[in-house]
Amino acid sequence: MSYKKWFQAQGDRHKEVVDRLVKKGLDKEEIIEYFYFENMVEKEPNFCPLYSEPRKCHDYEKLNCYLCACPNFRFKDDGIKEIDGKRLFSTCSIDSKDGKQFKNKSAIHQDCSGCLVPHKHEYVKKNFDLNWFNIMDECTL
Repeated sequence: MSYKKWFQAQGDRHKEVVDRLVKKGLDKEEIIEYFYFENMVEKEPNFCPLYSEPRKCHDYEKLNCYLCACPNFRFKDDGIKEIDGKRLFSTCSIDSKDGKQFKNKSAIHQDCSGCLVPHKHEYVKKNFDLNWFNIMDECTL
């Protein structure tokens, strides 16, 4: 699956959940609380493929899944640029010290598995928008 297809599908799933929560009358703080990993595994098992195991994408006790993709992630399905004969497909706009790159013979992809930036409560609260696509508007290059 391409980054773009995943991005669109995840945004659509996010909207479905948020729309239901808004319809129930939940406020910003209650919506953020709802998106904690343990609650999402129980109430939204189809939101993430890892929920069926259940396994977290990041080893963090208070993992919040509201920003399951990071607003600092940048991608382009046909590649951003060439680096040493390899095509760079994704990168981190803040060069997180906890991020790294996955490289194979022809491609470079951002590996965010060590970074917790978008999964902390205060970060979600600071960047909160009911529309996930508004938060992620700079991800697609």
